[in-house]
Amino acid sequence: MLLSLEPRGYESRAMLWVSPVLAALLTLISGALLFAALGHPPLETLRVLLIDPVSDLYGVSELLVKALPILLCALGLAVVYSARIWNIGAEGQLLIGALAGSAVAVHIIEWDSRWALVLSLLIGTLGGAAWAGLCAWLRTQFNANEILTSIMLNYIALNLLLFAVHGPLKDPEGFNFPESAMFGDATRLPQLFEDLRVHGGFYFALLALVVVWVLLQKSFLGFQIKVLGLDKRAAGFVGFREKGLIWIALLISGALAGLAGVAEVVGPIGQLVPQVSPGYGYAAITVAFLGRLNPVGIVCASLLMALLYLGGENAQMAANLPQSITQLFQGMVLFFLLACDVLILYRPRLKTWTRRTQAPVLRPEATA
Repeated sequence: MLLSLEPRGYESRAMLWVSPVLAALLTLISGALLFAALGHPPLETLRVLLIDPVSDLYGVSELLVKALPILLCALGLAVVYSARIWNIGAEGQLLIGALAGSAVAVHIIEWDSRWALVLSLLIGTLGGAAWAGLCAWLRTQFNANEILTSIMLNYIALNLLLFAVHGPLKDPEGFNFPESAMFGDATRLPQLFEDLRVHGGFYFALLALVVVWVLLQKSFLGFQIKVLGLDKRAAGFVGFREKGLIWIALLISGALAGLAGVAEVVGPIGQLVPQVSPGYGYAAITVAFLGRLNPVGIVCASLLMALLYLGGENAQMAANLPQSITQLFQGMVLFFLLACDVLILYRPRLKTWTRRTQAPVLRPEATA
């Protein structure tokens, strides 16, 4: 018996949207079975993981704080993935944005003008865009695979950040801890509510959501990006410039990731530290696909991913679960999503394997 996959020949749009919901349900079931195998009560542990973190107003505000950088990165990835440009470097672009914005904020701590905040945000956003621009340059000039270049640039970005907090940006009065000095008040994003950590980056996320939706759904540039993703030969036939669209898509993606990074350091953190991101850029990849590259779907997926981060921290303290529980659930969501998509697009078939026998070849002398 041989198992094979045959294309169904059609694509159900309804099932493509049901697939993320089904993947989430399968993740919950698998998580419950895993908790039972580890000796934890499944329902109680799921409650600790998914409900307790948002059981009060402070928990909801923390959910938004976690969701904002993921949402910004995922919106940028939605643009490049629509063009079938596989940018895996949102994490590195986020770190460079945080590093560039911090380098400005550290040197203008004494400023009282709100232009200090604008300058830090602008430099951080441009830093993320420039880091993504390296991938665009390597792709358009040398035809280098953007998957490899972007993921390798992540590690370079991380080491640049570590070098900065151990070297030129290290606080001389920080008792030798690898972190920068606290930024001035003029460089900090304001909090939206007293006693809650939700900050002004919330407005940036709303603005990015509207801009990306208009770009992908209503603009001619978004149409060109989608055509390039569907068939780049057809895009070339109608005069769309492939190299230019690659640059635009990657610069938008990097700029939004850089904005996410600088908003973290001038927002809830207030300084540059090695732990700027627990993996927001990588989580955004799952979020982009879970949201079907649709801005509205990405919002829902970002909240779910942020809940997993919060729940993982809560489960670590309340249920004595390992810190890696968050990455485990993220991996299960992506695995089940891909599995559901495969079964939606392809039909499994069992075939009987039969050995073919070759017909005898008659030689000329045998027929004489």
